[in-house]
Amino acid sequence: MARTILLYAAMLVVAVAALDWLEYRYALRTFSTGTYIALLAAGFAGLGLWAGRRLTARPAGPAFERNQAAIRSLGLTARECQILELLASGRSNKELAQTLGISPHTVKTHVARVYEKLEVKRRLPAVEKARWLKLIPPAEGA
Repeated sequence: MARTILLYAAMLVVAVAALDWLEYRYALRTFSTGTYIALLAAGFAGLGLWAGRRLTARPAGPAFERNQAAIRSLGLTARECQILELLASGRSNKELAQTLGISPHTVKTHVARVYEKLEVKRRLPAVEKARWLKLIPPAEGA
């Protein structure tokens, strides 16, 4: 937010420098006062709209809803869905085992079953297919 405020201040400085460059008194005599005021108002309105859009929070998108029909049709268990979500985090089997409190061999078995049910051979295609089927939430920032 500080960056936006500084950028806004810099734009104001540029506007002041432009007014000085145009020689304020000359421009005031050449154009009617109403025209000059309208130009200034339009410039500040534009800057205000731009700053308002940058500083206001955007509404959150719709909440993620897991595709229960796809889970049932694939025959995924709750543990396999959990493994699939953790696969998307990019952690190793050993780290998954520590997170879940199970052995790495059990994780490997679960991962193999998930691959089989999704008809893939590697992690990345499994995660991509799971996101496409809405089995796991979309990646952050996507």
